[in-house]
Amino acid sequence: MKIGDTPVAVAWEDNEAVTALKEYCRDQILTIPMSMYGGFEQVGSIGTSLPQNDVQTTAQSGDIMLYSGDQIVVFYGSNSWAYTRLGHITDKSQEELTALLANGDTTIAISFV
Repeated sequence: MKIGDTPVAVAWEDNEAVTALKEYCRDQILTIPMSMYGGFEQVGSIGTSLPQNDVQTTAQSGDIMLYSGDQIVVFYGSNSWAYTRLGHITDKSQEELTALLANGDTTIAISFV
């Protein structure tokens, strides 16, 4: 995955939502315009609905969650809500994620090739 032009390593979950996301991205790089929300996350529309298995969760910096079945959320802070966990960014600190995500709207690019 990339945040803007910065590659980030993601440990993807093994669940129906990620399987569907991989299928949706099979032949393309999925680029999603993201918008800042709440001072702790970026959120954007995937463009399709994915299977949900929402659980009340406290998301932490680096978590990648599915919200409402068709929104992807990337956290640089913390929030409690019912989400489906998609993955976690493994190679950036909270400070690095804040620098990437807290300075206005951005894009993410997801590819499984």
